[in-house]
Amino acid sequence: MKYLVIDVESTGLEPGYHEIIQLGACLFDENWNQLGTFLTNVYPIHEDRFSIPAMGVHQLSLYDLKDAPMIYDVIPKFESWILRTLKKPESARSVLRELTLCGQSVTFDINFLHFAYREAKYDWPFSSKVLDLHILAFYYFTILKNNNLPTPKSLSLDSIAEYFGLKRKSEGHNALEDALLTAKCIALIMNESKKFKIQL
Repeated sequence: MKYLVIDVESTGLEPGYHEIIQLGACLFDENWNQLGTFLTNVYPIHEDRFSIPAMGVHQLSLYDLKDAPMIYDVIPKFESWILRTLKKPESARSVLRELTLCGQSVTFDINFLHFAYREAKYDWPFSSKVLDLHILAFYYFTILKNNNLPTPKSLSLDSIAEYFGLKRKSEGHNALEDALLTAKCIALIMNESKKFKIQL
């Protein structure tokens, strides 16, 4: 099993109306060894839908994106990176269905990516296999709490990362940095979970 951890920054919160302006991803093998990383800015098709609150989160402006490719150029490069990293030929697009998509509240990122594929008129190549850090953390920390062990103050990426002694290097959100941080947290939870015995 291979894990594809994704994160997007967008012009707002509504997939299909707002757009991806930064896509970050990292690939891992079944043991969570990092295979490669991907990061690109994306110039939005609808400039007028760029929301100020979103800009406050990722600190990216239209000026910062002026030399960035459009989404219909990004998608084939994204897929090529995945296949190249997996040492597969460009024709082996069906391999993408074998990947497990991961992220923090990953449905948000998947929805944006799905609409981006539709906007660019590409077929969606991924399966429905997902691993969500938010859900994983909820169950893991519920077990800890029920055993009177310390837990993070919330289930935000920053709080979960802080619990494990991790933190982002930059003040603004960066899609690749967030994807890498998410991957580290997922790997740590999966590893720490091995210490527990489940009785049915």
